[in-house]
Amino acid sequence: MKFVEITQPGGPEVLKIVDGDRPTINEHEVLIKVKAAGINRPDILQRQGKYPMPKGLTPIPGLEVSGIVEEVGSAVTEFKVGDSVCALTNGGGYAEYCSVPEAQTLPIPEGLTFEEAAAIPETFFTVWANLFQIGKVTANENVLIHGGASGIGTTAIALCNEFGINVFATVGDDKKVDELKSAATVINYRKEDFEEKIKALTQDQGVDVILDIVGASYFTKNINLLKKDGRLVIIGFMGGSIVDHFDITAMMVKRLVISGSTMRGRNLEEKKAIAQQLKEKVWPVLAQGRCKPKIYASYPLADIAKAHECLDSGSHIGKVVVTL
Repeated sequence: MKFVEITQPGGPEVLKIVDGDRPTINEHEVLIKVKAAGINRPDILQRQGKYPMPKGLTPIPGLEVSGIVEEVGSAVTEFKVGDSVCALTNGGGYAEYCSVPEAQTLPIPEGLTFEEAAAIPETFFTVWANLFQIGKVTANENVLIHGGASGIGTTAIALCNEFGINVFATVGDDKKVDELKSAATVINYRKEDFEEKIKALTQDQGVDVILDIVGASYFTKNINLLKKDGRLVIIGFMGGSIVDHFDITAMMVKRLVISGSTMRGRNLEEKKAIAQQLKEKVWPVLAQGRCKPKIYASYPLADIAKAHECLDSGSHIGKVVVTL
């Protein structure tokens, strides 16, 4: 098969398409003939040498795919050869074939294309686990989503809208404000102080939950914005990972919960539990045509470097995918 190799840490130019053997599967896995794969921020970090795959896993990047089941392991019961599926991979998505645990594989919701389905697993698993499971967000609460135009951000906004949650979001330019303003209260952080703006809009009440991909540089403002019993869920550190001079007083007085997680660090059973909740709570919504992923750009696998350049530029609104 053909697959993408990271030849050395660096920019998009280090991604090369090479030939190699198809992956083998164990009794609990399926082999997927890949039709499309999503591009995600962890892929960029892996390409740069900052987020290597754990020992024992494939070095081929790509955390989500859609396609056709080519082969099933002897213990697989939910899928058969020929099924249309999407999956959260343990790496290996930038390839013509990808092996995935059955527990991380889901049927493609009715009415979705392969490109749309490939844009679902990484962001929907991440948002559901962090906003709904860890953040315990409920209807009528106020949520702040940083990076509102990202794949994570657009997914979080859509799911919050679906489940009756009030959304604030930060973005970096007015085009993104215009694109998202029908679904959230959107703040261009380059023009306005998001802390001051949200305090003004909420009569100094703030928000219940914050989903943050920025990290250290937003930490103090996030703490200031949270209500009593508020929850800060950190899933990225684009603005740094070290917080200097953190005064824990506000955390104690407001009974705040501060947590963080990565999807890569979760075990099979944890990912299986997320998949089951998504299938129960979100798949029917997708099948009804709501909460579909927002596809910003699609490239053939041969143009994988261009797909990474698109994500690197930060201009995207929603997801970037490659097709095979």
